[in-house]
Amino acid sequence: MPAPKLNTRNLLSISDLSPTELLGLLSRSQELRTRRGSTPLKGKTVALIFEKPSLRTRISFEVAITQLGGHAIYLRQEEVGLGVREPIADLARVLSRMVDGIVCRTFEHSDQEELASSSSVAVINALSNVEHPCQALADLLTILEHKGALAGVTVAFVGDGNNVAASLALACAAAGARFRIASPEGYELASDIVAKATATAQTTGAEVRLLRHPQEAVDGADVVYTDVWASMGQETEAAARRHDFEGYQVNEALLAGARPDAIIMHDMPAHYGEEVPPGFLDHPRSVAFDQAENRLHSARAILEALLTG
Repeated sequence: MPAPKLNTRNLLSISDLSPTELLGLLSRSQELRTRRGSTPLKGKTVALIFEKPSLRTRISFEVAITQLGGHAIYLRQEEVGLGVREPIADLARVLSRMVDGIVCRTFEHSDQEELASSSSVAVINALSNVEHPCQALADLLTILEHKGALAGVTVAFVGDGNNVAASLALACAAAGARFRIASPEGYELASDIVAKATATAQTTGAEVRLLRHPQEAVDGADVVYTDVWASMGQETEAAARRHDFEGYQVNEALLAGARPDAIIMHDMPAHYGEEVPPGFLDHPRSVAFDQAENRLHSARAILEALLTG
């Protein structure tokens, strides 16, 4: 199949995609997983602006761009000075005259929105403090490969209602999956994300539930997902968060409440001894390394759709 046609120029949020477009990107990701040789980005250059360092995000996009025939330019904050050395709007206009797309990993989501509003080329959110849509697409691709479907699958997220959880909630709602999240008081999903996911779920037959107790979220789940308790940039909160998240570790005892064939997911890197026990991502039911690989395949589908459509 060809790259799906999208009604959005940018991908800043999973909600930028309709349910049909999201499923189309997943289908294309599956195709690209086993297909090499096509070079739709031949002659195109993509700028990667990274305020925050990354292993999986950077390598997945650089390899994807190369495999699609394009050229990637990696720009650190020291080189770009997003919103510091010059206004974001000026940066967007300059880059738009030199590159064919921008992949942006920032602390503030509002910086990406400002960049996109002044850019004449596609802007892709490679993580912000609000969402991580590229991770969510890789997550759904992984669930689809291991469960054979998304509609009706129960996904239990245990931990912080952070950017990863936000995009996953929106993606599950669009795909018709049942999404549950158990978070300590004060760490719940943002209300606007809940409202968007709930509204989408009403059209797809999905379900979105906010819970307090991990055992309730995991009960009968097909997928058990967790993430770090303190993300990059939250180092000063690490001690307080370890205290607040006590009892939210995904371990054998918690996993016993899920379905016998439930898979374990983590977007990595893991903080062993906190959200998971040491070595837990090597568990026979862990698919964390499949998730990591699928960042590449979903990145190829995203780039193809936005930069050639």
